Amino acid sequence: MMDHTKARDHKNRLSLFDTTWIIKQAEASMLESPISITVAIASKSEGGLHDYYSNGDYWWPNPDTVDGLPYIRLDGESNPNNFNSHRLLLRKMRTHVANLAAGYVVSGNELYAEKAVSFLSVFFLHESTRMNPHLLYAQAIPGICSGRGIGIIDTLHLIDIPVAIEALSASSCMTTDIYQGLQRWFADYLTWMSTHENGLEEMNERNNHGVCWFVQAAAFARFTQNKDMIRLCTFKYKESLLPDQMDPDGSFPRELARTKPYGYAIFVLDNMVTLCHILSTPEDNLWNFELPDGRGIRRGLSYLFPYLRDKSTWPYSPDVEHFEGWPAKMSFLLFAGLAHDNQAYMDLWNSLDPDPTDMEIRRNMAIRQPLLWVN
Repeated sequence: MMDHTKARDHKNRLSLFDTTWIIKQAEASMLESPISITVAIASKSEGGLHDYYSNGDYWWPNPDTVDGLPYIRLDGESNPNNFNSHRLLLRKMRTHVANLAAGYVVSGNELYAEKAVSFLSVFFLHESTRMNPHLLYAQAIPGICSGRGIGIIDTLHLIDIPVAIEALSASSCMTTDIYQGLQRWFADYLTWMSTHENGLEEMNERNNHGVCWFVQAAAFARFTQNKDMIRLCTFKYKESLLPDQMDPDGSFPRELARTKPYGYAIFVLDNMVTLCHILSTPEDNLWNFELPDGRGIRRGLSYLFPYLRDKSTWPYSPDVEHFEGWPAKMSFLLFAGLAHDNQAYMDLWNSLDPDPTDMEIRRNMAIRQPLLWVN
């Protein structure tokens, strides 16, 4: 009976997704080679070959100095000449692993699992190619600093990796040594981001950056069985993120004050929903949690949903860049639709584009294969 029940649940799960699209993505990823940040040399980095490096998005050479230093900030305007290679490589690795793991779940094809494990081993485990588990040099600003806490948002895309690893654990390719090695990497990274001053600075940011810190911490803590961190993330969601960032109407005013209010409003809600998805338990269901004044994830969804369904009703200025690319097929509509039994959310999610061509939109899609997140 249990085997029949599991088979039925698996079929019901797959029915939510376009499995043809999933297999197409997995087949495309099969053609790619494993990825390492060591292939891209960051000439301005104060770190070494295995240390992740990036520049802040909105920082540009100073027009008033000969050498362009120190850089100056133009909010919402991304500098295409900043060093971005490690970020792109990390995201590509994430995407290929997620594609292959999802393909494995759909088909049971061991070749997908074998390829995904090779990507994971090269990026996280092999001594000659692995990325060190820290972000000391992320979002550096030439002439100002070698790295910032705000750079920890660069690894938001890694939240897809633990769920992919769990999906791949059914394969013989995911050996005990590899699985435990990956657990150690994420445990080390979680320790760094929760103890180093850069990590603590990011944890305490009172906008989307703080939210994304907790999304990562929750995802990595669940994978590494760090119960203390799970409890902290749940506490902070209730006692800090909601009361400090959400207005009574369900909006996030610090995001609306930016030069890209629509994109930022979507981005922060997506990550708040992901937190609810990761942290909710039958005993402590964040999907239904509300502050005394009614603020909670339901209100946040109710505020933004009309503007997702009909962007022409958006009451704020259009984003200075990339406004035309939103909304995209982001996982929060699926997760919320399932949790709240809301068919309208599900219908909109199904109607949106899973493959936006705008790289800025893709950068803000933290989850590539939501199939891996739906049990």
